[in-house]
Amino acid sequence: MLGATRAAAARHAVPRPRGDADGFIDGVRRAVAEGAYDIVFGAGDDWMAAVSAYRRHIPAEVAHPGPDVVAAALDKVGLAARAARAGLAAPQTLPATDEALASWTGPVVVKCRAHWAPGQTRPHRIEAKLFPDARAAAAQVHRIRAAGADPVLQQPVHGSLGALIGVQRDGRLHGRVQQATSRLWPTPHGVSARARTVPVDEALAARAEALLRELGWWGLVELQFLTGEDGVPQLIDLNGRFFGSMALAEAARPGLADAWARLALGCPVPELPDARTGVRYAWLGGDLRRAAAERRGGLAADVADTLRWGRGAQHSVWDPRDPGPAWHLATWRLTGAARSR
Repeated sequence: MLGATRAAAARHAVPRPRGDADGFIDGVRRAVAEGAYDIVFGAGDDWMAAVSAYRRHIPAEVAHPGPDVVAAALDKVGLAARAARAGLAAPQTLPATDEALASWTGPVVVKCRAHWAPGQTRPHRIEAKLFPDARAAAAQVHRIRAAGADPVLQQPVHGSLGALIGVQRDGRLHGRVQQATSRLWPTPHGVSARARTVPVDEALAARAEALLRELGWWGLVELQFLTGEDGVPQLIDLNGRFFGSMALAEAARPGLADAWARLALGCPVPELPDARTGVRYAWLGGDLRRAAAERRGGLAADVADTLRWGRGAQHSVWDPRDPGPAWHLATWRLTGAARSR
């Protein structure tokens, strides 16, 4: 999709950072040389961790903290402990040892402790899964171990999804954007299909800044929370790269990505006030699939409500001024469905 946008002046093929990462490093070096680029961003957890880890081999600035900081941010067990020290609630998260499995009671989420490490050979990330008990989760734990990764057990949190976003600079979060999700796909434990910007929770932001300072984090960050009936936001993830609802954040608080790049390059960074509230976001494809599954008020009513929400909302991919990415995504999915048939 990125190569299909009008904003892309050139495309370069870079292998994923697997094994000894020689192909990845050579690909990044070649791309930087061909494009004379000043800065490199990692667009996913593995790309982010890899460009940070191999930064001394890359002849351009890297838009992420050092490898120790990135590894600490991506470590699910360590992040939960650091969150607690910063005054943030987080679900219980433990390494999935045989002893932990044997003593666990109730439902459990099984995740990889981190999605990338130097020398990793598995081709794809293994997504988190919810299980009714530890016995049912055992096969997933063994699958993750067999792939060469470290599994963790996490206490499920049932609540509404939200996020706090900004650019961390000099120990403070600038250009703050807080969003609340009203529809998820897949349900009930998916990502934002609808969201809206809301006023920043100052107490939550202060604790988030304390966490980021302890980590030594700088640059763009999205902290994701689940808030249950007790009203306490629980930290479930930290994204230090472009994230799914980036379009909403940039619409409500323009300049986040630009400020991030300027910070990494050592250029002056403009002041970034908080985002506008009430800006809406839609992942229309996900929301329509959700409507087909949930059928709130009936299928026709839910689909109509989804289409109404989408009018005037900031969309995840679709932009009438730049239709290439959406067209690429649609044709890729259609051809993939035809191949599978």
